[in-house]
Amino acid sequence: MSIPTAVEAALKRLSAALDHLDAAADRRARADAARGDLEEELTLMQDDRSRLAIELNSALARVGSLDLAYREAERRLERAGATIRAALGESVAEPDEGGAEATEQEP
Repeated sequence: MSIPTAVEAALKRLSAALDHLDAAADRRARADAARGDLEEELTLMQDDRSRLAIELNSALARVGSLDLAYREAERRLERAGATIRAALGESVAEPDEGGAEATEQEP
């Protein structure tokens, strides 16, 4: 093999090696970009998860507060109903007593 032929073969190998290196660098750049996108997406998902956890805790606290208010309203309504029933019972009892007395006084 002559020197010019050897140099040409070496240049071809060098060119092929540079093409392979360029392709590997491109693959690495794409992989790094994809990794960056995944890390960014993961960060966004973690932020969303934290926000949702805070909102869930707030909603649960609100449910607890509404449950207490419901129980208090229920208790008050039961008391009001008992008071109304008692008042109606007295009202019903009064005319009976008054009617009996009025009947007794008329003859």
